[in-house]
Amino acid sequence: MAASLPNRCLLCHQRLLSASSGICDVCLQSCLYQTPVCLGCGLPLTTPCRYCGSCLSRQPIPVVAPASYHSLLGPLIPQIKYHAQFAALPPLVKALADRVTQALSDELIILPQVLVPVPLHPHRLRQRGFNQATVIAKLLGQYLQLPVDEQLVQRQTETLPQAGLDGQARRSNLQGAFLVTQAVSWQRIALIDDVVTTGTTINELARSLSPWTPDLQVWCLARAEAPGM
Repeated sequence: MAASLPNRCLLCHQRLLSASSGICDVCLQSCLYQTPVCLGCGLPLTTPCRYCGSCLSRQPIPVVAPASYHSLLGPLIPQIKYHAQFAALPPLVKALADRVTQALSDELIILPQVLVPVPLHPHRLRQRGFNQATVIAKLLGQYLQLPVDEQLVQRQTETLPQAGLDGQARRSNLQGAFLVTQAVSWQRIALIDDVVTTGTTINELARSLSPWTPDLQVWCLARAEAPGM
């Protein structure tokens, strides 16, 4: 019988001690934020604060992420999303759980009652075979002992992929795309996604949930900050 190939880091291709990791500790740590960042725009901060001065005035939905999409982790996100390459998920979700725990310790966020994955349209879900946001949410729920509600929000419109659309097109594309399917009993919700870019998807979801949910936040594996940030 042929020997199995050694498990290797997806970034540096060095041998890994654990077959369940996918990314070595050195590569992972080099990709993670090394300082506190603004939960509104991702701007690096010198001390832990919820928002930078600019975001403080407009109070955007807080986004907790362990890393920038523009780091070496960026190419791994599409591999997870479109090709079910889940080897990178355990270390990335653990890094997100650690970032959430730190934000809770710094009193930047309040622990939500439930995790709600950003839904896919049923047709796209059948094509892909899975919703990466649901996979992330379930693993994260295990780490943090939080329930996951997959049925609370549905995507009722099969929208175009957001990638490649400008800001106005993104907003038009998602207008009315989400439907809250039942009475919302949760007061504090964390929306779960793989990556947050312009925030258009999150804002449209928030618009749907806002009549019932006063405290809404977003947790994701990476965020794509504005160029030059």
